[in-house]
Amino acid sequence: MTFQRKLIPVLVILGLLLSPIPAFAPEQTGPLTVNMAVSARAKLTLGASAINFPDADPDTTPSIPANENPVTVTAKVRTGVSTTATLTHRSSGDLTAGLGITIPISNVSWTATGAGYVGGTMSSSSNVPAGSWTGSGIYSGAFNYSIANSWTYATGNYTVSTTYTLTAP
Repeated sequence: MTFQRKLIPVLVILGLLLSPIPAFAPEQTGPLTVNMAVSARAKLTLGASAINFPDADPDTTPSIPANENPVTVTAKVRTGVSTTATLTHRSSGDLTAGLGITIPISNVSWTATGAGYVGGTMSSSSNVPAGSWTGSGIYSGAFNYSIANSWTYATGNYTVSTTYTLTAP
């Protein structure tokens, strides 16, 4: 029993002597500069790439809604804190069925939901405001399109290309 009591302190002392002694080095620091260039960006997503208006009786349906309504719209913009991003619309011309048969593009309009989005009437002569926001963010909304119906339209299949432009200066 005496031998075990003497052996334990000796083993503890040997363990301490044989264990590595941490090397103490003086603390050093170094500066690090972090840089990042952030450029203005704009990304527009429309929930439909085409809208279609069905035929309807002008007496009972004076305004025809598009089959695709509502069309979702998402504007993602990265710009300055106090800079305004804008969404505009412009048509390449009137609806045409060929051979000079047209429906004025101004007969097509849309209403808008969602913060910053605004309704409008299509035009081929000027950009029509469709939305605006101050600062960076993701802005979601929806457009509901309609066309004024008329007995004066000639029969045919009409088409036109139009463009929404999102600008984040």
